[in-house]
Amino acid sequence: MSQSTTIPDQIRVTGAYVNNLKHVNVNIPLHKLVAITGRSGSGKSSLAMGVLYAEGMRRYVSALSTYTRRRLGQVGHAQVESIQHIPSAIALRQRPVVPGIRSTVGTTTEALNVLRLMFSRLGSPQCPNGHQVPPTLAIAQSMDLPNQPGSGMGEITCPTCGVKFQAFSAEDFAFNSAGACPTCNGTGEAKTLATDRLIPDPSLTIRNGAVASWRLPGRNFMPLVAQQIGIDIDTPFQDLPKKQQDMVWHGTKRTYSINIPSKSGKIFHMDNAMFENAFNAVEDSMATTTNERAITRLNRFYRFDVCPTCHGTRFRPELLHQLIAGKTIADVSAMTLSDLKAFIPTIYTWLPEDMQALAHDIIRELTTILQPLLDLGLSYLQLSRAGASLSTGELQRIQLSRTLRTQTTGVLYVLDEPSIGLHPANVAGLIAVMRGLVAQGNSVVVVDHDTAIIEAADEVLEIGPSAGAAGGRLINQGSPAAIAKAPHSLIGPYLTGQADLIVRPTAKRATVTAKKWYGVTVTDRFNLHNLTATFPVNQLSAVSGFSGAGKSTLVFDALVPALTATKAKLAPSFVQDWHRGGLRRVVAIDASPVGKNVRSTVATYTNILDRLRDLFASLPASQQRGYTASNFSYNVTAGACPTCGGTGQISLDIQYLPDMQQVCPTCQGRRYNPEVLEIKWQGQSIADLLNLGVDEALPVFADQPAIEQTLQTLHDMGLGYLHLGESTPSLSGGEAQRLKLTAHMGKSQKGTLFVFDEPSVGLHPLDVATLLQVFQHLIDAGGTVLTIEHDLDVLANADYLLDLGPEGGRFGGEIVASGTPQEVAQSQAGHTGQYLAAHLAHFAH
Repeated sequence: MSQSTTIPDQIRVTGAYVNNLKHVNVNIPLHKLVAITGRSGSGKSSLAMGVLYAEGMRRYVSALSTYTRRRLGQVGHAQVESIQHIPSAIALRQRPVVPGIRSTVGTTTEALNVLRLMFSRLGSPQCPNGHQVPPTLAIAQSMDLPNQPGSGMGEITCPTCGVKFQAFSAEDFAFNSAGACPTCNGTGEAKTLATDRLIPDPSLTIRNGAVASWRLPGRNFMPLVAQQIGIDIDTPFQDLPKKQQDMVWHGTKRTYSINIPSKSGKIFHMDNAMFENAFNAVEDSMATTTNERAITRLNRFYRFDVCPTCHGTRFRPELLHQLIAGKTIADVSAMTLSDLKAFIPTIYTWLPEDMQALAHDIIRELTTILQPLLDLGLSYLQLSRAGASLSTGELQRIQLSRTLRTQTTGVLYVLDEPSIGLHPANVAGLIAVMRGLVAQGNSVVVVDHDTAIIEAADEVLEIGPSAGAAGGRLINQGSPAAIAKAPHSLIGPYLTGQADLIVRPTAKRATVTAKKWYGVTVTDRFNLHNLTATFPVNQLSAVSGFSGAGKSTLVFDALVPALTATKAKLAPSFVQDWHRGGLRRVVAIDASPVGKNVRSTVATYTNILDRLRDLFASLPASQQRGYTASNFSYNVTAGACPTCGGTGQISLDIQYLPDMQQVCPTCQGRRYNPEVLEIKWQGQSIADLLNLGVDEALPVFADQPAIEQTLQTLHDMGLGYLHLGESTPSLSGGEAQRLKLTAHMGKSQKGTLFVFDEPSVGLHPLDVATLLQVFQHLIDAGGTVLTIEHDLDVLANADYLLDLGPEGGRFGGEIVASGTPQEVAQSQAGHTGQYLAAHLAHFAH
C-alpha cells in the first residue's frame, strides 16, 4: 500500500508577538528568496531574527546531545503561539563583533590557517648555513611524525652541506603564538613614547604643567618632588639648565620627603614620595592599569609606528627564509585575494611531480575559502589587513562567506541588512549569492530596504504601517510587482519611482555655491597616494565609492585627525596641507553601540532620566519621605529593585536547558523598588513614564520644557518610536548615530563639522528622508555635514559628491568624479556615476 507524502512548501507562523509584533500570522514560502521590509522599528527584525531564526536555531540545538547543547549558545522559545515546518536556521547579523588587534583578514577567514599548513608541508626551508632546501615529500612526511622527543618530527638534512636542522611547523607560522615577531609580539606595530607629547609646550614652567605625564592621576605631586630634588619649577622648561632638564627626562627613581599644601592651608607630609621621570610616569601607569579608558588616555603619549623588526608583517624574521615559489608567508599574506588566486597555479608548476596530490588537497581547501570571498566582491582585501579596519559590510560578507563554503541544503538563512556597506554595484553580487543559496535547496529570508534586493525577491513581506507601537502588523505580502501596486504600501512608490527623491532645497543647485572650503592632502596611507580632497563649508557633502576605495581612510584616518590636531595631539605623519575653511570644531559620529549593557537606556543617555529624577524628588510625597534624586535612579541601591538590582530581569540557570532571562518577579521589569513606585506624578510612577514611547510621552510632558524639548528632538530625528526605557546597545547603527546627535541639536553650529559614517544604515527610504531633514537643520544652524555613504537617496540629496575608486584596494584610491550629484551622474565616470544617473532617471516624474 503506497503512502503519498506532501513536502511542506511554506513556514506557518501563528501568533508571533516578539517585541511590537501584534500576534502576526504569516506563511513564508520555503526554497525562495523572501524579503522583509518596513520602516525602522516596525518589527522586521523581530519577525526575522526574533521568531524565524530564534526558533529555527532552538529546534536544531534541541536535537543535539545535552553535552553539546551546554557548549553552544542557546536561546529559549520564541514568543509565538506556533511555528510549523521551520528548517534549521543560520543568521547573518547586522552588526558583527569588531575584531581585536590580533585579528586580520587571514585569521578571520581562516585562510591563514591553510597558508601556514602550505608553508610547513610544501615550503622550501633554509638550512643554518643558508642553503635553500627544495621541497620534497620527505619533508612533508617528517612534519607529520609524532610530536615527541626522538620521533624526528620536522628534522631535515640539508642535501648541500649535510647539516641537520629543525624545519618550521604550521604552528611556528602563527603570528598569534610561536611565530610572533619578538619586538611587536605579533601586532605589527611598535609603540614608543613620544617625547614631544610628554612635554608638548616647553615654554611652560613645571608648576604650570609643562610635563604632561606628571598631570596623570596619582602623579600631580611630582612637581613638588622635582622641587625637592633641586629643579626650578617656576622657570620655563626650555630655559632650565641642561642638567635639570635631563633629571626631568631621565632622573633615577627614588623616594623623597615632601610637604603638600592643600587649598585650605593645611600641610600634608609624605615620607616616601617616589620620583618618576617624564617617561616613568607613563610607563609605570601603563604597567599597573587594566582600565580601558585609562589605557586610551595613556596611549596619547605613545606613537604607533610600523614595527622596525618585522616591518608590519607580524612574523618572526626567521620564518621569512622558508619559501613557496619564491615567496615568503609575509609576501603571500600581503597579496590581495584576487592576486592570491592567480598565484596558486605557480605553486603547482614549482612543486615536483610527487607532491602534486598533496598540494591539490591543501590548495583545494584554500580555494574553497577564497571563492565565496571573491564572489562577494572582496577581491581587493589583503590577508594581512587588520580585522579592526574592516567596515561592517566587509565583516558581514566575510561572515557570509563562511556559511557559503559549507554548501548546505535545506537550511533557512536569515540575513539582517546584508547590503550594509555595499556599493550599489556590489549588490548585484550579493543577490547572485542569495540566489545561489536558494538554488542549492535552501530558503533565504532577508531584511533589507535596498530596492534592488526587494525587486529581486520571489516574495516580499511589508511590516508596518509605522514604527514602535504603531507597527508590528503584516500590511502587504506578495511579489515585488504586487507590492509596487499595493495602494497603501510604503515601499511601493520607491519601487515605481513615484516618490519624491529630492527632499532638500539646497540639493537642487546646479553648481556648488560655497565660499569657503576645507580639506586635506594625504601623502601615503594604504591605497591613498598624494591625494587632495576638498569639501564646501555649510553644505552637505558625501564621500562615495566601492568598499575598500579609501573612504574611511580619507575621512577618519586623515581629515578628522588633521582638523582636530593640537600641540599635544599632532596630525598623522601621512597628512599635510590641511585647511579648515573656518571650521573650529569637529563632531565625529560613528555607528558604534551607545552604552555597554542593559542599564544604558534612551532616558539615561539623554537628559530625560536626570530631569525625571529631579521632578519626582521635588514632589511633596517624596519630601515627606526624605527621598532625593538618588532614590529615583535604578542604578543605585536606594532606588533599585532588590531582586534584580535595577536591570528589570533575572537570569535562571536551569541546568541542561538554556539559561532563561526572566522578567523580575518583584518589580515586573520596572527596575525600581516598590516604595519608590508608590510616588506618582500625574497618576504615573517613574517606571510608567519610562515605559512610554517618545511620541506617547510628548503630550504628557507638554508643561515640562526641558524634557519636552529633548523628546521633540528625538521625534524630529525619526526616533519617536523608541521607548524611554529602551536599552541603547540594542539600537541599530543608524539609530545609534541619530541618538548621539541629539545632544548637538537646537544650538548654533557655526564653525562645526559633523562627520557621519553611513548614517542611513538600516533606514527605510522614508526614514532616509527624515535623516536628510536632520542634516538640513544642522546646515540651517550654520553647521557643515560630511558623510560616507552608499545610499543613492542620500547621494542624490547631497550638495557635493566626491567619488573614490574606481574600485577597491589597489584598484581604488583615486578621485573618480566630484561635483553636484547631477555633475557626477552626467560624467558617467566610475560605477557611482552610472548608478546615480539611473537612480535620478528612475525618479524623474
